[in-house]
Amino acid sequence: MVMIPKVKLTIDGETIEVDKGKTVLQAANSVGIRIPTLCHDPRLEPFAACRVCMVETQRGVSSALITSCNTEVTDGMVIRTDSEKVLKTRKMVLELILSDHPKDCMTCEKCGSCTLQNLAYEYSIRESRFFEEPKKGIEDDRNPVILKDNDKCILCGRCVRICAEVQQDYAIDFRNRGFGTQTGTAFGKSLLDTTCVLCGQCVSTCPVGSLVEKQAVGKAREWELKQVKTTCAYCGVGCTMFLNVKGNQVVKVTSKVGTVPNDGNLCVKGRFGYDFVHHPDRLKHPLIRKNGKLEESTWDEALSLIASKFNEIKAKHGPDNIGVFSSSRCTNEENYLAMKFARAVIGTNNIDQCART
Repeated sequence: MVMIPKVKLTIDGETIEVDKGKTVLQAANSVGIRIPTLCHDPRLEPFAACRVCMVETQRGVSSALITSCNTEVTDGMVIRTDSEKVLKTRKMVLELILSDHPKDCMTCEKCGSCTLQNLAYEYSIRESRFFEEPKKGIEDDRNPVILKDNDKCILCGRCVRICAEVQQDYAIDFRNRGFGTQTGTAFGKSLLDTTCVLCGQCVSTCPVGSLVEKQAVGKAREWELKQVKTTCAYCGVGCTMFLNVKGNQVVKVTSKVGTVPNDGNLCVKGRFGYDFVHHPDRLKHPLIRKNGKLEESTWDEALSLIASKFNEIKAKHGPDNIGVFSSSRCTNEENYLAMKFARAVIGTNNIDQCART
């Protein structure tokens, strides 16, 4: 087993030891010291775009500001995360970010879960001295699930990076230069005309209200939503996801970094394919055919009928005239039970699974 060398450093007066190769941000987080970030996502490579994570490092008799998200720790490093110099610089950086950011927090879809809003509150920023009204607006895109507001984009690059590094779709990138810089598709094409698979990963990582779910717009504020942890039913991976519910209606689906097995990642089906939940054609009760017509029944009645039919077939034709077909949308445990049911209860080895083909 390869032993990773250790590095000793001091953060806010506390001497700690971490693995060599860790960043200052990771080292601080490991001992419960919070450093604010906007462009950082643990699923992505460090980018150091927002500069909010700057900390002060002692260099002899002087000190310097460094970005903690992409600076590796070194032996003997002395770090301050809350010095007057650090706090003053972070406040200035946030003012610059807010210099062309809309002041519509009260009606923004991300209000209550916006990282920029939370940092502005934490650092008591009511106004930006450099403010100019943004004029980019909502991007006209005919895709059915992702809404993009260019005015609210802070150019953190998280959407671009997750599309490339995690999804490997490379559908979006930075475009234009200077004050005209935006994130998006080449030549402003619709996402439908690119390699985009509408997975919504860009929405999941966006720290502000620039990228949101179209279906959820105007449906609920963040604090009105109850998050119900569940497992995606679309395939056998079993991704953990959270139904964001208001009343009895699913408003949107999200996931969280660190959840197993998907680490906050979802595909287009898991994130946006929940309309079947409230579809008027969805069956809510078992149906039994009586006198040539399907009628609603109880589960006990339906299961008793199925059991009696199985027994009837077994008695008349033998168990090998019954086959069991399971689904890749079920979990491994459910498919195991289907196999057990076929062999131990029915008495047949005629069992197959759709993922085999």
